Amino acid sequence: MLVAFLFMRSQPKRTVATKSKNSAERGRILTSEACMAEGAAWLARAEPRFAYAIELCGVPPLRRRPDGFAQLLQAIVSQQVSTHAARAIWERMETAGLTEPAAILAADDAALRAPGLSRQKLRYARALAEAGIDFERLREAPDTEVVTTLTAVAGIGRWTAEIYAMFSLGRADVFAPGDLALQESARRLFNLPDRPREAALRRMAEAWSPWRSVAAGLLWVYYRAETNREGIT
Repeated sequence: MLVAFLFMRSQPKRTVATKSKNSAERGRILTSEACMAEGAAWLARAEPRFAYAIELCGVPPLRRRPDGFAQLLQAIVSQQVSTHAARAIWERMETAGLTEPAAILAADDAALRAPGLSRQKLRYARALAEAGIDFERLREAPDTEVVTTLTAVAGIGRWTAEIYAMFSLGRADVFAPGDLALQESARRLFNLPDRPREAALRRMAEAWSPWRSVAAGLLWVYYRAETNREGIT
């Protein structure tokens, strides 16, 4: 599942927070490196092991990615394939003009299979195109509504929805405990006897609110530091 996280492309950093009447329900948006530093400082005060991770790895960088249909379709494309294969399939879809809902719905099976989509992913791509998600409205929706809206679409699980909320929408208090790298990083950082499962890690992360997205970023950079130290690629 970390493949999709690494594959999604970054967009320029935003420096001004979005203001709206729904901002209280929507929650904090990560808009700058200063936001990440604020969250990291809070986590360091709340949990000594995070303070250690920050001392070792520094403040995790802000990683914002585009939102919208194409970003979710790209996540579907990257499921259960290597980063290299996902990138190649996506490039062929871009070349064929198959990155918008209308194009997906107008294409027959052969056209969608040609770039490398499996039959299952072909169904998922059509389901996403047919869902008619209002992505502009989703930017202002509460975190729970974002996850509920996205997971109602075939082929989009909770992990994908939470990753989208974190990186495409910049939500500050979302966590993706189904991510294997986060589970393994938590095991290492907190000296747990076993890698925590999704439900256990979700409960554990409740103590990191309202900065769970920053906690996830910190766990990811700690995981990379640990695996690089061990020579794991």
